[in-house]
Amino acid sequence: MLRTILISTLLMSNCIPGIAQPYRNNRSPLKTKPYIELPLGAIRPQGWLREMLVRQKDGATGQLDALYPSVMGARNGWLGGDGDQWERGPYWIDGLLPLAYLLDDDALKAKVQPWVDWAINSQKPDGYFGPDKDFGPEPGLQRGNAHDWWPKMVVLKILQQYYSATNDERVIKLMSGYFRYQLNTLQEKPLGHWTFWAEYRSADNLQAVYWLYNITGEKSLLSLAELLHGQGIDFISMFEKRDALSSLNSIHCVNLAQGIKEPIIYYQQNPDERFIAAVKTGFADIRKFNGQPQGMYGGDEMLHGKVPTQGSEFCSAVELMFSLEKILEITGDIQFAEHLERVAFNALPTQATDDFMARQYFQQANQVQIQRRAYNFDTNHHGTDLVFGTLTGYPCCTSNMHQGWPKFTQNLWYATADGGLAALVYSPSTVTAEVGQGVTVSITEETRYPFEEAIQFKLAFADSADSARFPFHLRMPTWCGNPQVRINGQVWPLSEITDGIAVINRTWKSGDEVVLELPMKVHTSRWYENALAVERGPLVYALKINERWEKKTLASDQAEFGTHYFEVCPESPWNYGLMDFPEKETQDVFTVTYKDQVDTTYPWNLENAPIEIKTVGKRMPGWTLYNGMAGPQPHSHTYQPDVDTPEEEITLVPYGCTTLRIAEFPVINR
Repeated sequence: MLRTILISTLLMSNCIPGIAQPYRNNRSPLKTKPYIELPLGAIRPQGWLREMLVRQKDGATGQLDALYPSVMGARNGWLGGDGDQWERGPYWIDGLLPLAYLLDDDALKAKVQPWVDWAINSQKPDGYFGPDKDFGPEPGLQRGNAHDWWPKMVVLKILQQYYSATNDERVIKLMSGYFRYQLNTLQEKPLGHWTFWAEYRSADNLQAVYWLYNITGEKSLLSLAELLHGQGIDFISMFEKRDALSSLNSIHCVNLAQGIKEPIIYYQQNPDERFIAAVKTGFADIRKFNGQPQGMYGGDEMLHGKVPTQGSEFCSAVELMFSLEKILEITGDIQFAEHLERVAFNALPTQATDDFMARQYFQQANQVQIQRRAYNFDTNHHGTDLVFGTLTGYPCCTSNMHQGWPKFTQNLWYATADGGLAALVYSPSTVTAEVGQGVTVSITEETRYPFEEAIQFKLAFADSADSARFPFHLRMPTWCGNPQVRINGQVWPLSEITDGIAVINRTWKSGDEVVLELPMKVHTSRWYENALAVERGPLVYALKINERWEKKTLASDQAEFGTHYFEVCPESPWNYGLMDFPEKETQDVFTVTYKDQVDTTYPWNLENAPIEIKTVGKRMPGWTLYNGMAGPQPHSHTYQPDVDTPEEEITLVPYGCTTLRIAEFPVINR
């Protein structure tokens, strides 16, 4: 049910003066956000996106308690048991809960509820909540550090989402008591008292404190926020000094994905533009020293440079997405929306199987063979880090992968500080929300984006009103040179686009249709050893490599890595380079073709890839397997390599549709 806030409360919520705002923005003295997250359930996935969430429901997300009973079963400490009581149970629910409410699925809601109820009912008179007793070691379980600050930060995120969907006031009572406990305890037992994880991930705690402050106005929460910021890792200085992100093994890859938002979360209380600049410097250095075309970075598990065979952890992808979602809401900067789409449409689909029953711990940008063996990673878990399985690699990703698509869906639409709605990230969906003076509107977004260029929005109002005036914000991507908007068939002038966002402020009526056309041209980018990546719109394209999947049984270590896993072998050549060409000839060198007879409800595999790009390349005989991977990247710089093999037509498909791939191509002298 959509929640509305009384006008008396609205006037206290630090919105734009004179603008009625039906959703709670930051309360003074926090800086007003340009965009406001909508209640969970206000946005419903449609089209291929709904299919993704249904596959999660039918796959591991919906049945992890049966697939991973030793951790997610009744013994879990977050259900009152003597089993695993650290991050893994909360990780699962952090994705399962939004999935349940986005799909409005009663069975999934019933599965979530005991976890929520136990957490709330566990609270003690001093405000502490959660597991309260350490247990001895047991294989496959994390039974110590019951009082560690870190796992509770995940549960705070769960409770925020639960309150957003249900308005259950027990959440406010619990969080108020717990934050009093933190304020009274952190001086004696700071964030790093039990483990260092909480120091790196303090932003998740901090954002929950601001969320509660906006509801209750309790001033002591601002003091707690300063304490949390002061005890957390100083990411501001880290990014400004520029030494950590240019060094190998300097920071854990998931800590970076979660911590990168901290300066901008804190910016709400101390709006110094230096903090936003520091985060942008951090992202630029990730790209420069560690970046890969799919939006991620070499981190397997520590930061490991930009070689395209270095692994990128699944947890890093979903946590980076959440960080980008929170940053976008606070800044309104489309740089972060575009990075979010890059991760969601490239890295995210490829790291889980089509049925969402198995996943990789690490993925590679150039990934030509998947076997159980030791790779050139910082961490190797008995050679299982690249294969697909339920528990292969390390089970944090088994527990944490579930939040990616649900939270992406939840952040497709925002309420705006000027009383309207914003579509800053695009995918098929329907939003039902209040605008202006409390009028309810539904907007259905029909599209096959990111595979097609047209996005259609259809508006409908509730029976009590057939029109309303409100601003509609639309993102104009930087990769699109000539976007066009048509309203009811008529071109709407885009002469006023501010920071990449067009604001259409008019009186809207039921039946109005807005069509956003985002023409996509092929463009290229440069990566490790000056290799070339091919992009079109938000998608990266990779060499199409035929695949052979082989199911293998684990003879031992089943408690640690599961009963089976999948290896994937190439059935076609992979060692191609692209022929050099002048940039002005890009559109002639690459030919885009749309495939008509494919299953558009699920586009994320080779069989259903809706688009292919044809181009010319050459086999490079000297580029061979090394330690089971694509060998050292041939250099493509001042003098491209000369290769005496025939030119061939090769096919590229969207990165997210691949399992085996070359996404960073050497460039060959023509």
